[in-house]
Amino acid sequence: MGIVKIADELHEEIRKASGAMSRSINAQAEFWLKMGMLAELHPTHTYQQLVQMLLQQAEFKLAGGSDERRSA
Repeated sequence: MGIVKIADELHEEIRKASGAMSRSINAQAEFWLKMGMLAELHPTHTYQQLVQMLLQQAEFKLAGGSDERRSA
């Protein structure tokens, strides 16, 4: 594990978001890093599509399957 230095203002925003999202500060920062990386790699995808990609990477099976929702 490495140390990443960030601005105090950004750390404060991560702290606020982590409380609202019931995540640790580190988990919130990691989530934002992953989402930012996915957004840069897939600029045409929506937030929901990016979250779905994260879930698929974690081998999370969506109840009812994601294909059913696309055809609706």
